[in-house]
Amino acid sequence: MILVKQFMKSISKLKKELDKWFSLFIRLRFATKEGLCQCVTCGKVSHYKKMHAGHFQSRRHLSLRWDSELGNVQVQCPKCNLFGQGEQFKFGLKIDGKYGEGTAQTLEYLAKQITKVSRTDYEEKITYYKDAVKKLKAEKGIE
Repeated sequence: MILVKQFMKSISKLKKELDKWFSLFIRLRFATKEGLCQCVTCGKVSHYKKMHAGHFQSRRHLSLRWDSELGNVQVQCPKCNLFGQGEQFKFGLKIDGKYGEGTAQTLEYLAKQITKVSRTDYEEKITYYKDAVKKLKAEKGIE
């Protein structure tokens, strides 16, 4: 058992790896076949490798950190995501416009839900998003 534990990734390393694959998935999902995607808050268009996966509700909320369905995570340019601190107000308006009125408010509520993520959850999500990234790259013919 001691040998097995020695080679297991820590939870923080699993979280970091999941963040990497999830971010890539979000950016590729919204990318064109040329690899271009648009910032949800300012509209800037750039290559997916130069963009970020911005969170409407902070990544500290594990209940929405890896949300790919409800709209919490969208493509953002570095200026909006980092220097504009996510442009949360604009982000909320865009989410409501895209996913329906009240979605931003629902996300605020869901962010407050306590979520525990197990080692198995991390490993399964990493596998899922790694496969999804490969599939998106193949479908769009981009690297």
